[in-house]
Amino acid sequence: MPRGFHFLIAAQFASALADNALLIVTIALLQQQGLPGWWAPLLKFGFTLSYVVLAPFVGALADAMPKARLMAWMNGVKLVGVLALLAGLHPVLAFTIVGFGAAAYAPAKYGLITEICGPERLVAANGWLEVTVVCAALLGAVLGGALVSPLVLDLLGMGLSGAMAVLIGVYVLASLLNLGIPDSGARYASRGFHPQVLLDDFRAANRTLWRDCDGGLSLAVTTIFWGVGATLQFAVLRWSADALGLPLDKAAMLQAAVAVGVIAGAGVAGRCVPLAAAKKMLVCGVLLGLLMPVVAATRSLPAAIVLLMLTGAVGGLLVVPLNALLQHRGYQLLSAGRSIAVQGFNENASVLGMLALYAGLLWLDVPIGVLLSGLGLAVAAALGLLMRRESRKRKISLVPR
Repeated sequence: MPRGFHFLIAAQFASALADNALLIVTIALLQQQGLPGWWAPLLKFGFTLSYVVLAPFVGALADAMPKARLMAWMNGVKLVGVLALLAGLHPVLAFTIVGFGAAAYAPAKYGLITEICGPERLVAANGWLEVTVVCAALLGAVLGGALVSPLVLDLLGMGLSGAMAVLIGVYVLASLLNLGIPDSGARYASRGFHPQVLLDDFRAANRTLWRDCDGGLSLAVTTIFWGVGATLQFAVLRWSADALGLPLDKAAMLQAAVAVGVIAGAGVAGRCVPLAAAKKMLVCGVLLGLLMPVVAATRSLPAAIVLLMLTGAVGGLLVVPLNALLQHRGYQLLSAGRSIAVQGFNENASVLGMLALYAGLLWLDVPIGVLLSGLGLAVAAALGLLMRRESRKRKISLVPR
């Protein structure tokens, strides 16, 4: 890997670790303030909404300056969100500020990887990145849970303010690690920062990426994957309680099983799947969808753990190569920052839409097993159609003219 790559991986890991731990700490703060339970999902909603609303602007921002410097500044924005929590701002508003920082951080880190790693190393680089993102989510939840435990709160002696102080230190560490990341040297023509110009440019970039054969295919896959992944995170908790009778703390183990599977699949993809073979991994998307009804029908905890790990593994095998292909085509067609902003907009819009659909189906009292099976079959059908379309295009391209 190129010089500074591992500093980049370490910096984004520390920042994502703090983000995920802060979510748990902020949920504890909501409970401490006596707010009803439905406020907790709004934390995630406000955080994700930033990615969608700011997408037309953060790509241009990421291309306007050295990306490592922007990553350090966005850690500063996240620090402002934590300080706002300490100052008494409503937790949802404060966590939305953290989301502002994360929304601009994403195109900087993914764009920087695209700039410093050539096409031959892009899948491997994405394997590293996805593994550390999932590890940060897992360990961040563990860290957040530890920080809000009575034992640690007593040890810190400052209540939740002490937990936030620890996370401030993690954000500072992430900023310091950015100092080890070299400037890629990539520079892009300025398009100005007038809002209307940026909106028009973003619409054109979005249209360009969707209309490209490889770009549109990979964007469709990652958009479906992350929308389904976010829904699966909540659905597994509900299914664990309804089908297996597990309490929340035990149900969280099954989320960890999915994450471990994703780590394994991402690691294998990063080592074994070249960029040229990325589209061959579409079959993993079909398998991912077909595994979900099998999981829904399972009533054995050991079998559920194995199946969820397998589901995560095929998900990792799918998303890492397709994500690398999307970055490669986006870099060729647009620029590193703009293409990642388009990707983030579509993926996070999918997350919001899928979560809204999931909540609506629960409100209609659709059984969780039926919901999980239907979601899986829909994913399998969608990926099957993409595979068929890709196969037809390949056959047409082989016909002599």
